[in-house]
Amino acid sequence: MTIVYIISAPSGSGKSTLVNELRQIVPGLEFSISYTTRAPRGSEQNGHEYFFVPRADFEEMVREGEFLEHAEVFGNCYGTALRFLRDAEKNGRDLLLDIDVQGAAQIKQKIPEAVSIFVLPPDRKTLEWRLRKRSQDKEDVIQYRLATASGEIENYEKYDYILVNDHLEDSVEALKAIVLAERLQRSRATPSGNESRYLGAAERCRLKNMRNEVQPILKSFKTSPNEGGDCRSGAAGPN
Repeated sequence: MTIVYIISAPSGSGKSTLVNELRQIVPGLEFSISYTTRAPRGSEQNGHEYFFVPRADFEEMVREGEFLEHAEVFGNCYGTALRFLRDAEKNGRDLLLDIDVQGAAQIKQKIPEAVSIFVLPPDRKTLEWRLRKRSQDKEDVIQYRLATASGEIENYEKYDYILVNDHLEDSVEALKAIVLAERLQRSRATPSGNESRYLGAAERCRLKNMRNEVQPILKSFKTSPNEGGDCRSGAAGPN
């Protein structure tokens, strides 16, 4: 049975980097490339990062029921085509979705057994540093993304797992553990010693076990941007 993995995060949290790393080290994963009405950025290519389509074409796909989920974010439309799930099921692979909180809610409603993972930055200052480092947005857009992130992270309790993306290597290993642990649990196979290690690592990322660690992060988004220390220069790259 195909497992659907949902990964969500505020813009700049490093989600795309984590997803790309995961796809290189975990076999049997199909990845859904989202459709969007926004223009390509930098070196982005159609069919690689996104399928870039006119709004009229996107709206036609909505009318035809071609999306598993879709939402409007920052004035642009994004959607996951239903065909990716069908292809994953046909090929006997699991499906990895890189989507926002609106899309995640839609998927969970349609596929309650989907595994949802919320990626958080270590704090607000780190998120701002990452957004500025990628140098793709104007100041007003950066401030809007930060304000939006404050609201998005309040949705963390709707997710099965919480992953704080502080150090890239550790975060990739934690994400890998979650994916492999879910596969193992659903297979009902007796875990080997190494597989038990994945189960333990995944369990530490369960929502119930991450509540205390999340609180300081939430607090950092509620304090003044000028309070606190310097940003972390060694943090993982943005999504």
